[in-house]
Amino acid sequence: MKHTISVLVENQAGVLSKVSSLFSRRGFNIDSLAVGETEDPAISRMTIVADGSDYTVEQIEKQLNKVIPVIKVKTLQEGKYISRMLSLFKVSVPADKRAELMKIAEVMDAKVLDVTKTTITLEFCDTVERTETLQALLEPYGIKEAVRTGAIAVEKGSSTVRK
Repeated sequence: MKHTISVLVENQAGVLSKVSSLFSRRGFNIDSLAVGETEDPAISRMTIVADGSDYTVEQIEKQLNKVIPVIKVKTLQEGKYISRMLSLFKVSVPADKRAELMKIAEVMDAKVLDVTKTTITLEFCDTVERTETLQALLEPYGIKEAVRTGAIAVEKGSSTVRK
């Protein structure tokens, strides 16, 4: 089962290494990892998506809480958070298929970033499921390059992951 873990950490060198090595030492694979500053530049937030049992995630959460630069760890509950992923797709497209591809972009709310004689580059920010749908629609045209950020997530409602 996939789990989304939100981790507040001190914004300092080496923290990412400490957190990721904790996962690797326990043989726990990270599917997605996104890190960025919060509203406080001294604090960063990691959003980690990983596959594992509830017990394994509980153990990882306990171990993360022992890491010195970690401020707060919270496993987000399924259905109680909003998650998005940014993707860039560079797609091969001959001139006669360009309108077709532009229509797909419009229907999926993807933004056209670059157009050349042979390619179109799209930006897409949405859920993992919708990203996979767009990718499947683009595959018949020939995806030359696909780049995805890790998922980021925030709890629904007024709940927050705070210090």
